[in-house]
Amino acid sequence: MRLKRVIDPAGVSVICALDHGMTAPTFLEPLSDIAERTTEAVAGGANVIMMSKGMIRLAVDAFSPTTSLALLLSASANPGESRPAVIQIAEVEEAARLGADAVVLFTALGGETEAAMIRTLAGVGRESALLGVPLIAEAEFPTTYASVEELTERYGFEYLRRSVRLCAELGADIVKTNWPGDEDSFGRLVQAVNGIPVVLAGGSRVEDAELLRRMECAMQAGAIGCSVGRNIFMHRSPEAITRALSRVIRERWPARKALAALEQDVAVGAAR
Repeated sequence: MRLKRVIDPAGVSVICALDHGMTAPTFLEPLSDIAERTTEAVAGGANVIMMSKGMIRLAVDAFSPTTSLALLLSASANPGESRPAVIQIAEVEEAARLGADAVVLFTALGGETEAAMIRTLAGVGRESALLGVPLIAEAEFPTTYASVEELTERYGFEYLRRSVRLCAELGADIVKTNWPGDEDSFGRLVQAVNGIPVVLAGGSRVEDAELLRRMECAMQAGAIGCSVGRNIFMHRSPEAITRALSRVIRERWPARKALAALEQDVAVGAAR
């Protein structure tokens, strides 16, 4: 029942990630008003908001009756480093008590902490299955605070492919992953999870045209939606960019058409 809310009746999911206070190396000013950012994302068409247990208390009134909460279970220690340590800071039971429809765990492989990371992922997968709370596993590069191009060069495509498969093997209900550089490569990531739904991570800030192009390609390659944070809440119009993403995902608009509508939305908003 929870998964049917996270993945809406059209079979897609538009997730806005407002949990960067748990992962960013510095404070991101647009998150000062978490309730307003939530309101904007929901108005733009996000059906899932990703958030920490502390912030949901402040943003709950901005949720619509059909908006799902995906509660982040992890934080990044030493996030300014090239490979931050991922620490579990909440339990699945807490998420269920807060009314969450899903839990989220960032998964960083490699290095000295890999064994502990796998144990944490397996434990959360086990608890999620026990309590009936879907798990969104973030099978991403160890840090998300660099460009996709830099990270792909440093870690390689096979890093992502191994990560998405491991997350699927350990019980993820949805796998979130980075843009690997092209549509064909993204399709290979979708294939690697054998039918588990995949959403595209927004990653570091990019131009609107590039974000929407990636989203269009990801949908063509088999994604069911997105999980975007900075490219929404740091945008000049969070509501408008969320609406543009929703159009590409839900209505399968071409990126070029969604971009034109976005620019018109922003211009109208600026003229008010």
